[in-house]
Amino acid sequence: MMIWIAPVLLLLCFLLTRRWRYKSEPPLDQGMIPWLGHALEFGKDASKFITRMKLKHGNIFTVRAAGRYVTLLLDPHSYDEVINDPDSLDFGRYAQVLMERIFNLRLPLHQPEKAKAMMKRHFMGASLSTLNSTMSRNLETLLKSEILHNKSNWKEEGLLQLSYSLLFKAGYLTVFGGEQNNNSTDPSRVYEEYKKFEGLLCGLARGTLKKEENRTAQGVQRKLWELLAPAGLTENSGSSPWLHAYRQLLQEDGVEEESQRKALLMQLWATQGNVGPAAFWLLGYLLTNPEALMAVKREFGQISQMERSGTPLIDKSMKTPVFDSVLEETLRLTAAPFITRQVVRDKTLHMADGRDYLLRKGDRVCLFPFVSPQMDPEIHPEPQKFKFNRFLNEDGSVKKDFYKGGKKLKYYTMPWGAGSNGCVGREFAINTIRQFVYMLLTTYDLELCDPNAQIPEIDANRYGFGMLQPEGDLLVRYKPKEAH
Repeated sequence: MMIWIAPVLLLLCFLLTRRWRYKSEPPLDQGMIPWLGHALEFGKDASKFITRMKLKHGNIFTVRAAGRYVTLLLDPHSYDEVINDPDSLDFGRYAQVLMERIFNLRLPLHQPEKAKAMMKRHFMGASLSTLNSTMSRNLETLLKSEILHNKSNWKEEGLLQLSYSLLFKAGYLTVFGGEQNNNSTDPSRVYEEYKKFEGLLCGLARGTLKKEENRTAQGVQRKLWELLAPAGLTENSGSSPWLHAYRQLLQEDGVEEESQRKALLMQLWATQGNVGPAAFWLLGYLLTNPEALMAVKREFGQISQMERSGTPLIDKSMKTPVFDSVLEETLRLTAAPFITRQVVRDKTLHMADGRDYLLRKGDRVCLFPFVSPQMDPEIHPEPQKFKFNRFLNEDGSVKKDFYKGGKKLKYYTMPWGAGSNGCVGREFAINTIRQFVYMLLTTYDLELCDPNAQIPEIDANRYGFGMLQPEGDLLVRYKPKEAH
C-alpha cells in the first residue's frame, strides 16, 4: 500500500500548484517541476532560456519560476504598453523586493521617487558639468599615480581590473568624497570590499546563496556600511552635493542611521557598478578590432589637436559620432537589464499587431531588450558581431532609423531602460566612459599583450543585472606616450 503514497503525493502537488490558462491570456509554460518550474534554467542563462521560449511561443508568453508567474513581452513595438502604465503595472514593488534581498533595506514607499527627483537636479544641467570636471580630475590623478614609479616601461594589467578599479575609485571620490571623509576610507579599501560584495550580488537577488556565502555577504556588507558611514553627513565632508542632499532627505523621512548606511551601499552600486564593465567591453572591442580603434583614435586625435589649452574634452561640446557609435554598439552587445513590473490589477495588454492579452493581477511582466531588440537579426543584421559603425549613416551622421516588420522602431537598443524609470545618471555615465577612453588613447600607449587575444566570453549568470561581465580578463600593457 505504501508504494502508492509517493506517486499520489506527487500527483497532488502537481495538480495543486498547477495553473490553468484562460483563453485570453498569453501562452503558458510551467515547466515539469512543480512550483520551481523554469527557475533553474532561467537563472543559469536567461538569454538562452528566453530565446528558446520565444522560438516556441512567439513574442509573448508566461513562465513559472520559483512559484512566480512572469509574462515576458518581446515585441519592441509593444513596449510602451508596459512602460507607460504605472497604474496597472507597478515598478516600486519589485524594486522593493530586490532592495530587501540585496541590501537588506526597507525605505518608506515614497522615498525612492523623491530621491530620483533630487538626482535629476544634481546629475543634469550645470551640476552635471561640475561632476564631469571633478571626475576628469580624479581620473587623471589616479591614472598618473598608477604609473608614477614606472614612467618609461610598460605596465601590464588585466583590462577589466584596470577599467573597473580606476573608474570605481574615481567615481567614488567624485560622488562619495572618500579621501576627505576620514583617512581610513581610501577608495582602494572600498573597491576591494565592493568587489567581494558584487561577486555575491546575483545570488543575493535570487536567494540562492549557500549558508557560508550568506555569512560572507553579511560580513562584507557590514564593512562597507562602516566605510561609507561618514559620506555626505556634512556639507564639507568632500562628498558631492547630491549625496549630502540625499542623506538629508533620508533623515527628514525618519530613516535611522543603520538604514542610511544600507541606502548608501545601494547608491554606491547604482552609481559605480556598471561604468567599469562598460569601459572594459568598449576598450576590449576596440583593441580586438584594429579598424575601429584607428577610427576612434583619428576622431580623438582631431579633438586633442584643437584643444591644446588643456580644457577637458567634456567641457567643450565636442561631437564624437564615431566614439558614440562604438559605445552604442558595445552597450547593444553587453547591456542586459530586465525591465520588470508587478501587475497590481488585471490589465488587457494591446499588442502592436492588434492582438490583446490579459495580464493577471499578482503576476510580473518583464521586458528583456537584450534579446529583443538588441539581438534581433531583423533589426541588427549579424547581431553577435561587433560593428563599430552600426549606428552611423554612410555620411558619418548618427543613425537612428531601425525597422522591424517594415515599421520604424522607437526602441532599437535599451541599455538605459526607458520612460520615467530610465537611468537618471545616463549622461554622467556616458561622459565618464568617454573621458576615460579619451585619456587612455590620447595620453597613453595601450595595446594587447597578445596581439591575437580574443575578447572573453560573457558570464551568463549575470543576465538581468545591468552590464554583463566577462568570464575572464584581457591582458593589456600601457605607458605614457613620449612627449613630442
